[in-house]
Amino acid sequence: MNQWKWVNHFQPQTLVIATFLCYIDAVFGFIFPLGAIRPSLLVAIALGAGGFGIANEKRWGYAVAVIGALFQVFMLLAVFGSSVLTSTAIINLMFDGALVALLLHPMSREYQRIWFK
Repeated sequence: MNQWKWVNHFQPQTLVIATFLCYIDAVFGFIFPLGAIRPSLLVAIALGAGGFGIANEKRWGYAVAVIGALFQVFMLLAVFGSSVLTSTAIINLMFDGALVALLLHPMSREYQRIWFK
């Protein structure tokens, strides 16, 4: 029997949605890397692995997802600067900011502190 999960619906809603966003960001990171910047592929790998780790209630998965999501926001701001607010990149910023907010939400942090191994 397969013991690995891709999504864990028994977790709080914030973590379930964050898992989905990690996977979606990972797929789009592979399809549309941010220019020729190599760290964007590493962030995509980190978000995919982080989403899988969160679904399987691993502490390393939560940490990797948070670091990957924060790095993705900082990288977006570094590449576009203040023009991120006036270009189409604001959509990326909104989704990346939502992922960070979901991962750092008190309900997500408390759940991972208590239940993750």
